[in-house]
Amino acid sequence: MITFDEKTKIFKLDTPNTSYVMGIADNRYLGHVYYGKKLNDTNLGYLMRTKEAPFVPSENLREKVSFFDSFPMEMPCGGVGDFRESALLVSCKGQEAAELFYVSHEIFHGKKKLKGLPATWGENCDTLEITMEDEVLGLQVVLSYTAFTDTDAIARSLRLVNGGSGDLYVKKALSACVDMDQKDFEFLSLFGSWARERHIETVPVGHGGISIESLRGEPGHQEHPFFALTGKNCSQDAGEAYGFHFVYSGNFLGKVKMNQFGNLRAVMGIHPDSFTWKLEPGAEFTAPEVILVYSDEGLGKMSRTYHDLYRNHLIRSPWKDKARPVLINNWEATYFEFDDEKLLSIAREASKAGIEMLVMDDGWFGHRNSDNSSLGDWQVNEDKIKGGLEHLVDEVNALGMEFGIWFEPEMISPDSDLYCNHPDWVLQMQGRVPGLAREQLVLDFSRPEVLEYVYESVASILRTANISYVKWDMNRPLADCGSSYLPEDQQGEVMHRHVLGVYELQERLLEEFPNLLLENCSGGGARFDPGMLYYSPQIWCSDDTDAVERLMIQEGTQLVYPLSAIGAHVSDCPNHATGRVTPFATRGIVAMAGTFGYELDITKIPPEEREMIPQQIEEFKKYYPLVNAGDYYRLASYRENHIYDCYELVSKNKKQAMVTFVQVMAEPNIHSRKIYLKGLEEDTVYEVEGKRYTGSTLMYAGLLIPGMWGDYQAKIIDVLAV
Repeated sequence: MITFDEKTKIFKLDTPNTSYVMGIADNRYLGHVYYGKKLNDTNLGYLMRTKEAPFVPSENLREKVSFFDSFPMEMPCGGVGDFRESALLVSCKGQEAAELFYVSHEIFHGKKKLKGLPATWGENCDTLEITMEDEVLGLQVVLSYTAFTDTDAIARSLRLVNGGSGDLYVKKALSACVDMDQKDFEFLSLFGSWARERHIETVPVGHGGISIESLRGEPGHQEHPFFALTGKNCSQDAGEAYGFHFVYSGNFLGKVKMNQFGNLRAVMGIHPDSFTWKLEPGAEFTAPEVILVYSDEGLGKMSRTYHDLYRNHLIRSPWKDKARPVLINNWEATYFEFDDEKLLSIAREASKAGIEMLVMDDGWFGHRNSDNSSLGDWQVNEDKIKGGLEHLVDEVNALGMEFGIWFEPEMISPDSDLYCNHPDWVLQMQGRVPGLAREQLVLDFSRPEVLEYVYESVASILRTANISYVKWDMNRPLADCGSSYLPEDQQGEVMHRHVLGVYELQERLLEEFPNLLLENCSGGGARFDPGMLYYSPQIWCSDDTDAVERLMIQEGTQLVYPLSAIGAHVSDCPNHATGRVTPFATRGIVAMAGTFGYELDITKIPPEEREMIPQQIEEFKKYYPLVNAGDYYRLASYRENHIYDCYELVSKNKKQAMVTFVQVMAEPNIHSRKIYLKGLEEDTVYEVEGKRYTGSTLMYAGLLIPGMWGDYQAKIIDVLAV
């Protein structure tokens, strides 16, 4: 629900349990008032402190700069006296400044699409659009706020319109800014590297500030477009947490800093470095949205809010509520060394075990027998796939299995026909030799002919055979981001145009192939972000499939993403990333915290492991309704205790739960572990391993998990209402 109090000039956005409040000060400035636990009052303008010195400009024009330096701006601009982090910076005739005044607003039910961008959607929401204007620039800024009525989330974005007669250059357009009092907040973020993405880190917020960012053309393995401000004693179940999550798949900046008066400013949006957008008269620019979530019940409530929002208001795929096919991918089984007969030998054994799809990974096109060639030449290599792709797919289908295929559409190899014919199609700086990564270059997605070529390359393959699944990969970051297509004053648009091109291609692909199961990937989890979820219901979580390493990777991912979005597979041992050997059963249980599949050569694994696959698949199908839609509770963290890991999924009706317990390190003279379940009904009786307990007993007295012999042991515990 969204209201505007004409008398107090206060906007109030309510979700079921939270309120976001803004006000108009001095009849022109939009100020932030409050964000937190739901309020009943709108007489809140005093919180903007406009009755304290330096007062508003109409009363004290001699201290206008001082006013800007302390007023809690909802969309702060650079160049006019607010020396804190700005959210908007516009250049006109070489001068960089903007000052926004309130013009009008509109409140309506539902939510508009963001042109060319992924965004949350649905009817269970109301939207407020506030139009601001800089009369000197002729610039209109439309601030959009959506409050959801079925979950405690608010979506923020902005749209810029050049209503003047001259060109404007947008140097910075962050999507969200929230000014708030400092409450001894800590800054929680997700950091990592290749094969160890999204590890949780928490640090205090001080005067120097702290930020997360990417300049790689993608979010990257190293940092993630999410942060949370958490109260000092915030836990999984208690304390305040403010989440900020950017629905975007490119460069980002998230920053929090305490100012001279002890207040915080938190901002998030497209990273302003390497970004300038030319805004011609009449043109518009839309910034991606940021999802804000407030919880006064700790990180757990924040996580469940994000999960529900993304399941119900972001993922659009027809696969959203379906059990995904259990697949086997040949990458770790064969790498580039395969042909059609090898793939069919894997498929034959996989079909016997109940696996439902074969995915052919890298190496099926051009003359690609290593990662040194052929990206861009998306024609089937019939020396490997004898008889052609359609024949192979038909053979796999005849086994009762579906077929999937891997692409890396954004990339080009110097050793390719495409590069020989179109060397100007790559990103490169004039006069410089572009740098390689993984022996590949990046296509210039600002060129319309490149987008058309890429689309037809992928679509023509899908049209030739019964292909049910596509894995869309991206194995290097963007660098040398110059375009021989764009004019000089638009070179700062290259990175954003690349992301927009990816969105356009995936949207077109899903329009032509609406039942396609699309899985995004970027060297593992470098583009695991909400923007990708709008196009693909699942994303490959990490190239590290080691069951122990996955505990921390998946915990960080589960903090903000529903488990059904997490691409997780059982792989061979010794693990290809760590060399660790873990039991096959444990690998299966850890992979059930996601989409579930296999990444191994089933023809070579021991018979006893092969015989376990049908049971694992049966268990995955049994638990998938909980994985897909259950409420997630973190019970213990291996990241914190270095011994064991435990999480719980509870059905929405609280009649069923599953508890996943992984003993990483065995300890002597420890006979059992006590865990405290969550999310159950206190008076309901539940059956657990043949015994009966009330929900209150399981939650407050605890459940004993008997000790297991050896490292890397795991089990799933059923909790069923009787």
